[in-house]
This record gives sequence, structure tokens and C-alpha cells, in this order.
Amino acid sequence: MESFLDFSPLVEQFGTILTGFWSTIRLTLMSAILALILGTVLVAMRVSPTPVLRAAGTIYVNTLRNTPLTLVLLLCALGLSDTLQLSLSGDSATNYYWWATLGLSAYTAAFVCEALRAGINTVPSGQAEAARAIGLTFTQSLRMVVLPQAFRSVIAPLGSILIALTKNTTIVIVAGYIEASAVMKQMFDDYGGTLPIFLGFAAGYMVLTLPTGFFFGWLAKRMAVAR
Repeated sequence: MESFLDFSPLVEQFGTILTGFWSTIRLTLMSAILALILGTVLVAMRVSPTPVLRAAGTIYVNTLRNTPLTLVLLLCALGLSDTLQLSLSGDSATNYYWWATLGLSAYTAAFVCEALRAGINTVPSGQAEAARAIGLTFTQSLRMVVLPQAFRSVIAPLGSILIALTKNTTIVIVAGYIEASAVMKQMFDDYGGTLPIFLGFAAGYMVLTLPTGFFFGWLAKRMAVAR
């Protein structure tokens, strides 16, 4: 019973645990940035007046949203990296990091796209029509009129997607990248699956996700579009 409630492994491996969580933060932030960029491109394709672009965006989003993230990461790590020998970096650890980032970004971008599309639907159609009336092209109208309002309307959903992305990093071990959950698994192997180790890592993830939720909730109220 004493070993079951022994918190000493967390103290002994504190430096390793911090390194693991720093890897999680790096992975989350880079994936979030790339997913936001790709998601914005995808939503532009989905609302484009060009049928081919709309079809391509729809196929991408529907495919990725209905594919398990584990399969996406395995495709990146085993299919593209190991089997096809495609490399994003000469260093093995860095290469796995970028493949894990690519897989997470590609998957999350589909959800970012749908959130932004919902935001675009909240923008009154008269504003887009007015933009066209003064001579703005579709791209200019989207960039200067529609998307700024759409982003402000979906700050809270984007925050939820970021929280989900943070939690999704726990399965990038299948892509060969070592982050917090991989450190926890190693500690379970070394010390046994004790409750203190689980509680310690659960608290670490709460430190990452709870402030994110509070911040995006505050930001959504601050940036709300007055109708």
C-alpha cells in the first residue's frame, strides 16, 4: 500500500517529466499554428466560387475528420517516413517530431476549417454582397471583410480545438516522438502503474488545458462581434 501511494518517482524523475511536457508544448504550439494556416486555406476552398476547389476542400475535410488520428500518425511515421524513406530532418528525433507535427496539423486543420466555416455563416450575407458591389474580388472580400468577423465569432470553438489538440498529443508515441505521455509510460514500466504517477501527469495536463480554456473564454467575450 505504501508503494502504491509513493510520490517519490515524481520527485526523482522531475527533470525528465518537465522535458516531456516541454516536448508536448512545442508539439502543440507548432501543430496549432500549422493547423490554423491550413484550416484557413481549406475554408477558403470550401466557400470558393470554384467548384473544383470546393470539392477538393470538402473531400479533404470529410476524409480527415472521419479517419482516426492514430491512423494518420501511423501513415506519417510508418508509411511516409519509414517505408518511403521521406525525411524532414537529418536528425532522427527531429524527423519524428516533424512527422508527428505534420500528422497532428493535417488532422486538426479539418476541424479548424469547419469551425471557421461556421463562423463565416454567421457573417450577414449583405456584407459580402456590399464588398462585391464596391469592386472587391472574392479573395479580397474574404480576407478583409468575412474572415476577420468569422475568426472573432469562433474564438471559443478554436480554444476547444486547441485543448483537444493538446490531449491528442498523447498518442504521438505511435509516430515515434517522445513527449509527456511517453515519459509516463516509461515510468509505469520502471516503477509500476501507481496512482501517484497517474495523478502527477493528470495534474500536468490540467495545468496546460485549464488556463487555455479560461483564456479563450475570456477572449471570446472580449472580441465578440456586436450584431
